[in-house]
Amino acid sequence: MSHAYGDIFAKVYNKMWSGFALSVANKIIEYYKETEVYKNNKVILDLCCGTGQMAHEFLKEDFEVIGIDISSSMLNYAKENAKEFIKNKRAVFIQADASSFSLDTEVGLVISTFDSLNHLESKKALKGCFESVFNSLARDGYFIFDLNTRYGLKRWNSININDSDDIFLINRGIFDEEKNRAVMRITGFVKEINGLFIRFDEVIYNYVYDLNEVKDMLNEIGWGEVYFANINDLSNKIDEPEREGRIFIIARK
Repeated sequence: MSHAYGDIFAKVYNKMWSGFALSVANKIIEYYKETEVYKNNKVILDLCCGTGQMAHEFLKEDFEVIGIDISSSMLNYAKENAKEFIKNKRAVFIQADASSFSLDTEVGLVISTFDSLNHLESKKALKGCFESVFNSLARDGYFIFDLNTRYGLKRWNSININDSDDIFLINRGIFDEEKNRAVMRITGFVKEINGLFIRFDEVIYNYVYDLNEVKDMLNEIGWGEVYFANINDLSNKIDEPEREGRIFIIARK
């Protein structure tokens, strides 16, 4: 099962970490609009949707969006951020595990970004995710997701401090070669309405997956085309993805 973040972390995430979604959403939207399936299917699934910033960008482009996340705290923010679209039935958010879920609707596109699938703790969980996505996609539908590579996760060996008037964060990262994962310990203090600060602690795991094995797994499940790309040009295939810090995987059913 994926890790479910708590209320305070979700509040910080919603406020501070929306930038990645905003930086990649338009690139994915532009790519999808050039596909054949887009002409007939404008329903997308945002898998591990977090607080819904990516979903919101698609909703502004007149897509219908289904958001899935394991964290009820994250989903509360996602629902608040998309309340106008929920009201007119263009958005729905569901609590479910990314490694095992099902939909009643066939979607044209499934996205999962900000290294969400690195959080899945085993190949079995990752395969379960891929199978669930495959079963949710329409014919010729696309699955676009990103992964931190081994090279990228080795850069987690650091300590970072973020200090503002209402949030103080200490991020301590380490790459664990023996366990094949990176670990980020986040200790934060968040200012409440009464002026006092409340503390939270979260531990985030990113597991390393061999990209050739990921591609093979997708092909075995049934995707017709699978390739690696950089977000700056999702149409351009990359032959040596392990050299990238973060890689996008494009899979067409």
